[in-house]
Amino acid sequence: MLTHPQFDPIALDIPIPLLDKHLQIHWYGLTYLVAFGLFLFLARLRVKKPWFAQAGWTARDVEDLLFFGVVGVVLGGRLGYVLFYKPAYYASHPLEVFAVWKGGMSFHGGLLGVVAAMAVFAWLRQRHFWQVTDLIAPCVPTGLASGRMGNFINGELWGRAADPSLPWAMVFPQAGPEMMPRHPSQIYQFLMEGLLLFVLLWIYGRKPRGLGQVSGAFLFGYGVFRFIAEYFREPDNFLGLLALNMSMGQWLCVPMILAGAAIWAWGSRQPVPTVAAGGRA
Repeated sequence: MLTHPQFDPIALDIPIPLLDKHLQIHWYGLTYLVAFGLFLFLARLRVKKPWFAQAGWTARDVEDLLFFGVVGVVLGGRLGYVLFYKPAYYASHPLEVFAVWKGGMSFHGGLLGVVAAMAVFAWLRQRHFWQVTDLIAPCVPTGLASGRMGNFINGELWGRAADPSLPWAMVFPQAGPEMMPRHPSQIYQFLMEGLLLFVLLWIYGRKPRGLGQVSGAFLFGYGVFRFIAEYFREPDNFLGLLALNMSMGQWLCVPMILAGAAIWAWGSRQPVPTVAAGGRA
């Protein structure tokens, strides 16, 4: 049985003598920076694919996509948490909606925010929405993996109680005085909806696919992996388990899985982009 290392959440503490203050950089902020950097790197590789290059995609488009995506994930993640998890509380404390430094972000809300941002981008650039999301979908899981590492470093979003004989069962002291062994569910999510989903989507997206198929595969794959991981993750204490003993995260994954399967099936009937002579898929 292991014990969480209790990392200092502050990665860098830089003194500023002239102001008699310190510039503190948190690990969680660095994981966001890593996520954005990985997106830039991977999306620039994606736009070099012949079917994207022939459609006029450039590295500059990737930079603009990142800007739109950052705005979407921050606004959507916060509003999703407010609306999905604590609507009554924030209805009574509306000004705290803006207190993002107190925590509270929802992946599902962030996803909706990114979808909205990509729709705006597609409209402004006169591109097909599904072409935009097919481009970025394989570049997203590495960012999710980075975020889960941030959760683990912070010792938050810990797992449910585990058998003490489980070699990687871990005690999270911040989870309560009972010091019970738990599943390190952040690592499970890092491996499944992060690394594994990235590998599967990157391989699947190496060849031209029908419009929307890569996007559908992302929604379906994330929904399935997150649904599984939720069985090992401690439900939010202010919600607990809901109908059918499923967590809020699992219920939010159900429409993702169904929508992903439907979009993929629709995309399978769309024409596959052709590669001009001399291009490599």
